[in-house]
Amino acid sequence: MGSTAPSCDAYLFFHGETLLPNDVRAFLCTAALAYCFIGLSAITARFFKSMESITNHSREVVTVDPQTNTPIVKQEKVWNYTIADIALLAFGTSFPQISLATIDAIRNLGQLTAGGLGPGTLVGSAAFDLFPIHAVCVIMPRGGSMKKISDLGVWLVELFWSFWAYVWLYIILEVWTPNVITLWEALITVLQYGLLLVHAYAQDKRWPYVSIPLVRGERPEDWVPAEDASFDHDKNCDETNDILPSQNDDIADIFSIHSYNDAGYHHVPEKDIEESSKMELVAKNTHDDTYWLSIWRQQFFEAVMLESPEQRKIDSVCLRFIIICWNSIIVPWKILFAFVPPYQVAHGWIAFICSLIFISGIAYGVTKITDQISCVTGVNPYVIAFTALAAGTSWPDLVASKIAAERQVTADSAIANITCSNSVNIYVGIGFPWLINTLYNYFVYREPLYIDNAAGLSFSLLVFFATSFGCIVVLVMRRILIGAELGGPRLWAWVTSAYFMVLWVVFVVLSSLKVSGVI
Repeated sequence: MGSTAPSCDAYLFFHGETLLPNDVRAFLCTAALAYCFIGLSAITARFFKSMESITNHSREVVTVDPQTNTPIVKQEKVWNYTIADIALLAFGTSFPQISLATIDAIRNLGQLTAGGLGPGTLVGSAAFDLFPIHAVCVIMPRGGSMKKISDLGVWLVELFWSFWAYVWLYIILEVWTPNVITLWEALITVLQYGLLLVHAYAQDKRWPYVSIPLVRGERPEDWVPAEDASFDHDKNCDETNDILPSQNDDIADIFSIHSYNDAGYHHVPEKDIEESSKMELVAKNTHDDTYWLSIWRQQFFEAVMLESPEQRKIDSVCLRFIIICWNSIIVPWKILFAFVPPYQVAHGWIAFICSLIFISGIAYGVTKITDQISCVTGVNPYVIAFTALAAGTSWPDLVASKIAAERQVTADSAIANITCSNSVNIYVGIGFPWLINTLYNYFVYREPLYIDNAAGLSFSLLVFFATSFGCIVVLVMRRILIGAELGGPRLWAWVTSAYFMVLWVVFVVLSSLKVSGVI
C-alpha cells in the first residue's frame, strides 16, 4: 500500500505547501478531509430526497369487484418494501465507501497488488455501522417508548447474509486461496448481492421452502390512515424535538417511502376514473420546462442564503449567529450541489444519478487527501481507512438509521439499514473493485490479485466477528427482557449505548495494534 501513496515532496493544495512543517500540512489535510465529509453529508441529503421521490412512485391498478361489478382503484408502490431497503437505502448510504473503494481499485490498475484503502474503509465501516450507529439508535425513541423489529424473518435473512459476507471474505483471504483473490472469487462475491436480494424478497413474500415461517407483525405499509400515524408521531417525537428548522429542509424523511397516503382501497365510479385521468393529463402538461427551471433557479437562490425564513424567527442571537456561521461554511457545497436537477423531475432518477456522480467526485478527493495524510504523518493508510474514513463515509448510514429510529413505529428500517449496509459493503463495495482488478490482471498479466495486507484484514475480521456476536446477543436479550431492540427505560438504553461504543473502541484499538505490528 505504501507504494501507491504519492511522494511527500508533492504538494496537494498549493505550490508552497511542501515548505511547511509536516504538522501544519497534516492539520491542513485533516481539515480538508473533514470538509469533504461535510460535503458528503450535504449531497447525501439531496440524494435522500431523490431516493424518496423514486420510491414514492406508485401505479394505479384498477380491478373489478366480482360481487358489485364496480371498479376498485388501488395505488400500488412500484418498489417492494424490503427491496427498497436493500437496493436503494442500504446501497445509497454505502455509496461513499463503494465509490472510494472503486476509485482506489482503478488507480491501482496495472499493479498485481490490491490497494488497502478501500477494503480497510469498508471493514471499518461495518464496525462503525454495527456499534456506534446501534448506540445512537437505541437511545433515539423518546419518552421511554419501545420500538422492535416487526418482521423478524426478513431481519434474520438480512443478518445471515451480513455475517456470511464477512465469513466469506475471511475464507477467500485465508482458506481458499490465501493472500490471493482470483477472478472467480471476485465474481462470486458480487453475485451474492443478487442472492441477498432474491432471498430477502422471498422472505418478504413468504415463499415456501426458502422463507422462515415467522409471522410478520405491524410494519409501516400496514399502518392506519395517515392522520392517525401523524398523531402517534407527534406524541412520541415532537415534544422533545431539538432539530433546527433548517435541518428539516436539508435532511429528507427518507422513510416516508414505506408509508401510504391513503387508508387502502376504495370504490370509484367509472366516470370518476375518466375524470381523474383527464385531470392528471392536464396537470402533467402544466409541468413544462419553465416550471422545472423555476424550481432549479430556486435551488441556487436558497444555496446562497445564510438564513432561511424560519431561522430568522429564532429569538436567540447566539443560536442565529451559529447558524449563519455554519451556513457560511457550507455555502460552497450548497452552490455546487444546486447544479443537481430538482428531484421532482423524472421521479427523482436524474437527481439520483447526478448525486452519485458528485459523491464519487468527493470520494476521489478523499483518497488523495488520505494519501497525503499518510505521507506527512507516517500513519498506516489502513489505520486511517478503518477509523477516520470509515466514520466519515458512514455518516449517511448514521443519519438514515437515526431518522428511522426517531420517526418509524418499528425498528425494522433502522436496524435493516445497518445489516444491509454491511452486506453491501462486502458484496459490492469490496467485490466490485476486486472484480475490476482481477479482470485486468487476468487478461493483461494472467495473474491473480495479491492482497498486500491480508493478515491485518483477516485479523480485523476475527475481531469483528467476536465483537459483533456480543452486539447481537445484547439485542436479543433486550428483545426478550425489555420487549424491544430500541428504546425502553432510559437507564438501560444508555447502558446499552455505552456498551456498543466500548465494543467499537475494542475493535479499533486491536485492529490498529495489529496493523502497527504491536500484536
